[in-house]
Amino acid sequence: MARTSGGCRRTDGTSVTGRGRPALHPGAWWLWALGLGTAATRTTNPLVLALLMATSAYVVVTCRPPAPWARSYSAFLKLALAVLVIRLFFAVALGSPVPGTHVLVTLPEVPLPHWAQGIRLGGRVTAESLVFAFYDGLKLATLLICVGAANSLANPSRLLKSLPGALYETGVAVVVALTFAPNLIADVQRLRAARRLRGRPDSGVRGLLHVGLPVLEGALERSVALAAAMDARGYGRTADVPPAVRRTTAALTLGGLLGVCAGTYGLLTAEGGTYGLPLLLAGVAAALAGLRLGGRRSLRTRYRPDRWDARAWLVSGSGAAVAALLALAAANDPALHPGVVPLVAPALPVWPAAAVLLGLLPALVAPKEPS
Repeated sequence: MARTSGGCRRTDGTSVTGRGRPALHPGAWWLWALGLGTAATRTTNPLVLALLMATSAYVVVTCRPPAPWARSYSAFLKLALAVLVIRLFFAVALGSPVPGTHVLVTLPEVPLPHWAQGIRLGGRVTAESLVFAFYDGLKLATLLICVGAANSLANPSRLLKSLPGALYETGVAVVVALTFAPNLIADVQRLRAARRLRGRPDSGVRGLLHVGLPVLEGALERSVALAAAMDARGYGRTADVPPAVRRTTAALTLGGLLGVCAGTYGLLTAEGGTYGLPLLLAGVAAALAGLRLGGRRSLRTRYRPDRWDARAWLVSGSGAAVAALLALAAANDPALHPGVVPLVAPALPVWPAAAVLLGLLPALVAPKEPS
Protein backbone atom coordinates (compact mmCIF):
# COMPACT_ATOMS: atom_id res chain seq x y z
CA MET A 1 0.00 0.00 0.00
CA ALA A 2 1.14 3.53 -0.80
CA ARG A 3 0.96 6.18 1.88
CA THR A 4 -1.12 9.34 1.20
CA SER A 5 -2.07 12.43 3.21
CA GLY A 6 -5.46 10.98 4.05
CA GLY A 7 -4.35 7.48 5.08
CA CYS A 8 -3.23 4.73 2.68
CA ARG A 9 -4.12 3.52 -0.77
CA ARG A 10 -4.18 -0.12 -1.79
CA THR A 11 -2.41 -1.25 -4.92
CA ASP A 12 -5.84 -1.61 -6.57
CA GLY A 13 -6.51 2.12 -6.07
CA THR A 14 -9.04 1.93 -3.24
CA SER A 15 -8.54 4.50 -0.49
CA VAL A 16 -8.23 3.04 2.99
CA THR A 17 -7.79 4.53 6.44
CA GLY A 18 -5.08 3.97 8.98
CA ARG A 19 -6.80 0.85 10.34
CA GLY A 20 -7.17 -0.78 6.94
CA ARG A 21 -10.87 0.04 6.47
CA PRO A 22 -12.06 1.57 3.19
CA ALA A 23 -12.39 5.35 3.46
CA LEU A 24 -15.92 6.69 3.71
CA HIS A 25 -17.42 7.88 0.44
CA PRO A 26 -17.22 11.72 0.30
CA GLY A 27 -20.73 11.95 -1.13
CA ALA A 28 -22.09 10.50 2.12
CA TRP A 29 -20.66 13.47 4.05
CA TRP A 30 -22.34 15.93 1.70
CA LEU A 31 -25.70 14.15 1.95
CA TRP A 32 -25.41 14.13 5.74
CA ALA A 33 -24.56 17.84 5.85
CA LEU A 34 -27.31 18.77 3.39
CA GLY A 35 -29.77 16.84 5.55
CA LEU A 36 -28.79 18.89 8.59
CA GLY A 37 -28.98 22.07 6.52
CA THR A 38 -32.46 21.14 5.28
CA ALA A 39 -33.53 20.57 8.88
CA ALA A 40 -32.22 24.03 9.77
CA THR A 41 -34.48 25.62 7.16
CA ARG A 42 -37.57 24.07 8.79
CA THR A 43 -37.27 25.86 12.12
CA THR A 44 -36.48 29.22 13.68
CA ASN A 45 -36.17 27.90 17.22
CA PRO A 46 -32.72 29.04 18.42
CA LEU A 47 -32.38 26.05 20.76
CA VAL A 48 -32.92 23.55 17.93
CA LEU A 49 -30.62 25.52 15.64
CA ALA A 50 -27.95 25.59 18.34
CA LEU A 51 -28.34 21.82 18.72
CA LEU A 52 -27.85 21.39 14.96
CA MET A 53 -24.68 23.50 15.08
CA ALA A 54 -23.37 21.54 18.07
CA THR A 55 -24.10 18.26 16.29
CA SER A 56 -22.19 19.27 13.17
CA ALA A 57 -19.29 20.64 15.25
CA TYR A 58 -18.99 17.44 17.28
CA VAL A 59 -18.95 15.28 14.15
CA VAL A 60 -16.33 17.53 12.55
CA VAL A 61 -14.08 17.37 15.61
CA THR A 62 -14.53 13.60 15.84
CA CYS A 63 -14.23 12.64 12.18
CA ARG A 64 -12.19 15.39 10.49
CA PRO A 65 -9.04 13.93 8.88
CA PRO A 66 -5.60 15.53 9.38
CA ALA A 67 -5.49 17.15 5.92
CA PRO A 68 -5.01 20.78 4.82
CA TRP A 69 -8.44 20.99 3.16
CA ALA A 70 -10.07 19.90 6.44
CA ARG A 71 -9.24 23.20 8.17
CA SER A 72 -11.99 25.22 6.50
CA TYR A 73 -14.57 24.73 9.25
CA SER A 74 -13.33 27.71 11.27
CA ALA A 75 -13.66 29.94 8.19
CA PHE A 76 -17.30 28.94 7.83
CA LEU A 77 -17.86 29.66 11.52
CA LYS A 78 -16.53 33.19 11.03
CA LEU A 79 -18.68 33.61 7.91
CA ALA A 80 -21.77 32.47 9.80
CA LEU A 81 -21.04 34.95 12.60
CA ALA A 82 -20.60 37.73 10.03
CA VAL A 83 -23.95 36.86 8.42
CA LEU A 84 -25.66 37.01 11.81
CA VAL A 85 -24.11 40.39 12.66
CA ILE A 86 -25.05 41.83 9.25
CA ARG A 87 -28.65 40.64 9.64
CA LEU A 88 -28.91 42.34 13.03
CA PHE A 89 -27.33 45.52 11.63
CA PHE A 90 -29.89 45.68 8.84
CA ALA A 91 -32.70 45.23 11.36
CA VAL A 92 -31.38 48.19 13.37
CA ALA A 93 -30.57 50.47 10.45
CA LEU A 94 -33.44 49.68 8.07
CA GLY A 95 -36.13 48.70 10.52
CA SER A 96 -38.34 45.64 10.48
CA PRO A 97 -41.97 44.99 9.51
CA VAL A 98 -42.48 43.16 12.79
CA PRO A 99 -44.54 45.32 15.17
CA GLY A 100 -43.23 45.72 18.68
CA THR A 101 -43.92 47.55 21.92
CA HIS A 102 -40.61 47.08 23.74
CA VAL A 103 -38.59 50.02 22.39
CA LEU A 104 -34.87 49.64 23.11
CA VAL A 105 -33.57 52.80 21.43
CA THR A 106 -34.81 55.45 19.04
CA LEU A 107 -32.38 56.42 16.28
CA PRO A 108 -32.58 59.60 14.17
CA GLU A 109 -34.82 58.83 11.21
CA VAL A 110 -33.82 59.99 7.73
CA PRO A 111 -36.77 61.21 5.62
CA LEU A 112 -37.12 59.39 2.29
CA PRO A 113 -39.04 60.34 -0.89
CA HIS A 114 -42.51 59.03 -1.57
CA TRP A 115 -41.29 56.39 -4.05
CA ALA A 116 -39.36 54.72 -1.21
CA GLN A 117 -42.45 53.94 0.84
CA GLY A 118 -42.01 50.91 3.10
CA ILE A 119 -38.31 51.62 3.66
CA ARG A 120 -36.99 53.66 6.53
CA LEU A 121 -33.58 54.59 7.84
CA GLY A 122 -33.36 54.84 11.60
CA GLY A 123 -36.34 55.19 13.89
CA ARG A 124 -37.45 52.94 16.70
CA VAL A 125 -35.58 49.74 17.41
CA THR A 126 -37.74 47.25 19.27
CA ALA A 127 -36.81 44.03 21.03
CA GLU A 128 -39.30 42.11 18.88
CA SER A 129 -37.61 43.18 15.64
CA LEU A 130 -34.16 42.28 16.95
CA VAL A 131 -35.31 38.86 18.14
CA PHE A 132 -36.97 38.20 14.78
CA ALA A 133 -33.77 39.22 12.95
CA PHE A 134 -31.71 37.04 15.28
CA TYR A 135 -33.89 33.99 14.59
CA ASP A 136 -33.76 34.63 10.83
CA GLY A 137 -29.99 35.19 10.75
CA LEU A 138 -29.29 32.19 12.97
CA LYS A 139 -31.12 29.94 10.52
CA LEU A 140 -28.89 31.05 7.65
CA ALA A 141 -25.80 30.83 9.86
CA THR A 142 -26.66 27.22 10.76
CA LEU A 143 -27.02 26.37 7.09
CA LEU A 144 -23.56 27.80 6.35
CA ILE A 145 -22.04 25.86 9.24
CA CYS A 146 -23.52 22.62 7.91
CA VAL A 147 -22.00 23.31 4.48
CA GLY A 148 -18.68 24.04 6.20
CA ALA A 149 -18.88 20.67 7.92
CA ALA A 150 -19.18 18.95 4.55
CA ASN A 151 -16.19 20.88 3.22
CA SER A 152 -14.10 19.79 6.22
CA LEU A 153 -15.06 16.11 6.06
CA ALA A 154 -15.28 15.29 2.34
CA ASN A 155 -12.05 14.94 0.38
CA PRO A 156 -12.51 17.19 -2.71
CA SER A 157 -10.22 15.13 -4.96
CA ARG A 158 -12.06 11.91 -4.11
CA LEU A 159 -15.40 13.64 -4.54
CA LEU A 160 -14.28 14.62 -8.03
CA LYS A 161 -14.00 10.95 -8.97
CA SER A 162 -17.65 10.41 -8.06
CA LEU A 163 -19.02 13.21 -10.24
CA PRO A 164 -20.85 12.33 -13.48
CA GLY A 165 -18.81 12.63 -16.62
CA ALA A 166 -20.78 15.70 -17.75
CA LEU A 167 -19.67 17.61 -14.63
CA TYR A 168 -16.09 16.38 -14.60
CA GLU A 169 -14.54 19.48 -16.21
CA THR A 170 -16.41 21.79 -13.83
CA GLY A 171 -15.31 19.64 -10.90
CA VAL A 172 -11.69 19.80 -12.03
CA ALA A 173 -11.86 23.60 -12.10
CA VAL A 174 -13.34 23.73 -8.59
CA VAL A 175 -10.77 21.32 -7.17
CA VAL A 176 -7.90 23.25 -8.76
CA ALA A 177 -9.25 26.50 -7.33
CA LEU A 178 -9.58 24.98 -3.86
CA THR A 179 -6.07 23.52 -4.11
CA PHE A 180 -4.42 26.78 -5.19
CA ALA A 181 -6.19 28.98 -2.63
CA PRO A 182 -3.80 28.02 0.24
CA ASN A 183 -0.84 28.75 -2.07
CA LEU A 184 -2.10 32.29 -2.67
CA ILE A 185 -2.45 32.89 1.06
CA ALA A 186 1.06 31.53 1.67
CA ASP A 187 2.47 33.81 -1.05
CA VAL A 188 0.84 36.88 0.49
CA GLN A 189 2.21 36.05 3.94
CA ARG A 190 5.69 35.35 2.56
CA LEU A 191 5.85 38.61 0.57
CA ARG A 192 4.53 40.71 3.47
CA ALA A 193 7.11 39.20 5.81
CA ALA A 194 9.87 39.90 3.28
CA ARG A 195 8.80 43.54 2.95
CA ARG A 196 8.71 43.99 6.71
CA LEU A 197 12.24 42.59 7.00
CA ARG A 198 13.40 45.14 4.43
CA GLY A 199 11.70 47.98 6.27
CA ARG A 200 9.13 48.57 3.54
CA PRO A 201 5.39 49.08 4.08
CA ASP A 202 3.22 45.99 3.73
CA SER A 203 -0.18 47.61 4.27
CA GLY A 204 -2.17 50.37 2.64
CA VAL A 205 -2.59 50.99 -1.08
CA ARG A 206 1.14 51.07 -1.81
CA GLY A 207 1.82 47.88 0.13
CA LEU A 208 -1.14 46.18 -1.53
CA LEU A 209 0.20 47.00 -5.00
CA HIS A 210 3.72 45.79 -4.21
CA VAL A 211 2.40 42.55 -2.70
CA GLY A 212 -0.51 41.93 -5.07
CA LEU A 213 1.44 42.13 -8.32
CA PRO A 214 4.01 39.40 -7.44
CA VAL A 215 1.22 37.19 -6.10
CA LEU A 216 -0.73 37.64 -9.35
CA GLU A 217 2.39 36.90 -11.40
CA GLY A 218 3.06 33.71 -9.43
CA ALA A 219 -0.57 32.60 -9.82
CA LEU A 220 -0.40 33.09 -13.59
CA GLU A 221 2.84 31.10 -13.80
CA ARG A 222 1.31 28.23 -11.83
CA SER A 223 -1.79 28.35 -14.03
CA VAL A 224 0.27 28.09 -17.23
CA ALA A 225 2.34 25.24 -15.80
CA LEU A 226 -0.78 23.40 -14.65
CA ALA A 227 -2.47 23.88 -18.02
CA ALA A 228 0.56 22.44 -19.80
CA ALA A 229 0.72 19.47 -17.44
CA MET A 230 -3.01 18.75 -17.81
CA ASP A 231 -2.80 19.05 -21.60
CA ALA A 232 0.11 16.59 -21.66
CA ARG A 233 -2.01 14.12 -19.65
CA GLY A 234 -4.99 14.35 -22.00
CA TYR A 235 -7.36 16.54 -19.97
CA GLY A 236 -10.00 18.34 -22.02
CA ARG A 237 -10.44 15.70 -24.71
CA THR A 238 -14.02 15.08 -25.84
CA ALA A 239 -15.59 12.22 -27.74
CA ASP A 240 -17.64 12.54 -30.90
CA VAL A 241 -21.35 11.98 -30.25
CA PRO A 242 -24.21 12.11 -32.76
CA PRO A 243 -26.06 15.46 -33.07
CA ALA A 244 -29.31 13.83 -31.95
CA VAL A 245 -27.70 12.80 -28.67
CA ARG A 246 -26.37 16.33 -28.10
CA ARG A 247 -29.80 17.86 -28.71
CA THR A 248 -31.48 15.31 -26.45
CA THR A 249 -28.92 15.96 -23.73
CA ALA A 250 -29.46 19.73 -23.90
CA ALA A 251 -33.26 19.34 -23.87
CA LEU A 252 -33.25 16.95 -20.90
CA THR A 253 -30.80 19.01 -18.86
CA LEU A 254 -32.51 22.35 -19.50
CA GLY A 255 -35.99 20.91 -19.04
CA GLY A 256 -34.94 19.13 -15.87
CA LEU A 257 -33.46 22.29 -14.35
CA LEU A 258 -36.62 24.23 -15.19
CA GLY A 259 -38.68 21.47 -13.62
CA VAL A 260 -36.56 21.56 -10.46
CA CYS A 261 -37.00 25.35 -10.21
CA ALA A 262 -40.77 25.17 -10.79
CA GLY A 263 -41.18 22.25 -8.39
CA THR A 264 -39.17 23.99 -5.68
CA TYR A 265 -41.28 27.12 -6.11
CA GLY A 266 -44.41 25.00 -5.83
CA LEU A 267 -43.23 23.43 -2.59
CA LEU A 268 -42.46 26.84 -1.09
CA THR A 269 -45.89 28.29 -1.90
CA ALA A 270 -49.23 27.26 -0.51
CA GLU A 271 -50.91 27.19 -3.96
CA GLY A 272 -48.37 24.84 -5.52
CA GLY A 273 -48.48 22.09 -2.94
CA THR A 274 -50.28 19.69 -5.30
CA TYR A 275 -47.97 19.95 -8.30
CA GLY A 276 -44.71 20.93 -6.58
CA LEU A 277 -43.44 17.49 -5.55
CA PRO A 278 -44.32 15.63 -8.82
CA LEU A 279 -42.77 18.40 -10.90
CA LEU A 280 -39.65 18.43 -8.72
CA LEU A 281 -39.22 14.65 -9.03
CA ALA A 282 -39.76 14.77 -12.81
CA GLY A 283 -37.22 17.60 -13.13
CA VAL A 284 -34.63 15.71 -11.10
CA ALA A 285 -35.15 12.57 -13.21
CA ALA A 286 -34.82 14.53 -16.48
CA ALA A 287 -31.70 16.36 -15.26
CA LEU A 288 -30.05 13.10 -14.18
CA ALA A 289 -30.85 11.55 -17.57
CA GLY A 290 -29.31 14.57 -19.30
CA LEU A 291 -26.18 14.30 -17.18
CA ARG A 292 -25.98 10.60 -17.96
CA LEU A 293 -26.11 11.25 -21.69
CA GLY A 294 -23.75 14.22 -21.39
CA GLY A 295 -21.15 11.98 -19.82
CA ARG A 296 -20.57 10.31 -23.21
CA ARG A 297 -18.53 13.34 -24.30
CA SER A 298 -16.05 12.90 -21.47
CA LEU A 299 -13.20 10.46 -22.14
CA ARG A 300 -12.38 9.58 -18.55
CA THR A 301 -11.75 6.32 -16.75
CA ARG A 302 -11.90 5.33 -13.09
CA TYR A 303 -9.20 3.08 -11.77
CA ARG A 304 -11.14 1.98 -8.70
CA PRO A 305 -14.01 4.29 -7.69
CA ASP A 306 -14.89 4.72 -4.03
CA ARG A 307 -17.40 2.19 -2.82
CA TRP A 308 -20.73 3.13 -1.31
CA ASP A 309 -20.73 0.75 1.63
CA ALA A 310 -22.93 0.26 4.68
CA ARG A 311 -21.22 3.08 6.60
CA ALA A 312 -21.99 5.50 3.77
CA TRP A 313 -25.65 4.47 3.92
CA LEU A 314 -25.71 5.02 7.68
CA VAL A 315 -24.05 8.46 7.48
CA SER A 316 -26.22 9.76 4.65
CA GLY A 317 -29.32 8.13 6.12
CA SER A 318 -28.81 9.87 9.46
CA GLY A 319 -28.82 13.27 7.76
CA ALA A 320 -31.88 12.37 5.70
CA ALA A 321 -33.68 11.15 8.82
CA VAL A 322 -32.99 14.44 10.63
CA ALA A 323 -34.33 16.42 7.65
CA ALA A 324 -37.46 14.27 7.30
CA LEU A 325 -38.32 14.28 11.00
CA LEU A 326 -37.81 18.05 11.33
CA ALA A 327 -39.94 18.66 8.22
CA LEU A 328 -42.70 16.50 9.71
CA ALA A 329 -42.44 18.21 13.09
CA ALA A 330 -42.51 21.69 11.55
CA ALA A 331 -46.05 21.08 10.30
CA ASN A 332 -47.36 19.91 13.67
CA ASP A 333 -45.23 21.44 16.43
CA PRO A 334 -45.55 25.22 16.87
CA ALA A 335 -42.54 25.20 19.22
CA LEU A 336 -40.28 24.99 16.16
CA HIS A 337 -41.41 28.49 15.17
CA PRO A 338 -41.51 30.54 18.39
CA GLY A 339 -43.37 33.80 18.15
CA VAL A 340 -41.94 37.23 18.77
CA VAL A 341 -45.24 39.10 19.21
CA PRO A 342 -45.85 38.78 22.09
CA LEU A 343 -42.24 38.23 23.08
CA VAL A 344 -41.88 34.80 24.74
CA ALA A 345 -38.91 32.61 25.58
CA PRO A 346 -38.43 29.69 23.14
CA ALA A 347 -39.03 26.19 24.45
CA LEU A 348 -37.05 23.11 23.46
CA PRO A 349 -39.34 20.55 21.78
CA VAL A 350 -38.43 17.12 23.04
CA TRP A 351 -38.81 14.74 20.12
CA PRO A 352 -37.53 17.15 17.41
CA ALA A 353 -34.44 17.65 19.59
CA ALA A 354 -34.07 13.88 19.88
CA ALA A 355 -34.36 13.66 16.09
CA VAL A 356 -31.47 16.10 15.71
CA LEU A 357 -29.30 13.81 17.84
CA LEU A 358 -29.55 11.20 15.08
CA GLY A 359 -27.05 13.39 13.24
CA LEU A 360 -24.38 12.24 15.70
CA LEU A 361 -24.37 8.75 14.16
CA PRO A 362 -21.34 9.49 11.90
CA ALA A 363 -19.22 10.06 15.01
CA LEU A 364 -19.82 6.39 15.89
CA VAL A 365 -19.54 4.72 12.48
CA ALA A 366 -16.79 6.88 10.96
CA PRO A 367 -14.44 8.08 13.72
CA LYS A 368 -11.24 9.98 12.96
CA GLU A 369 -8.33 7.80 12.05
CA PRO A 370 -4.88 8.39 13.59
CA SER A 371 -2.54 10.50 11.45
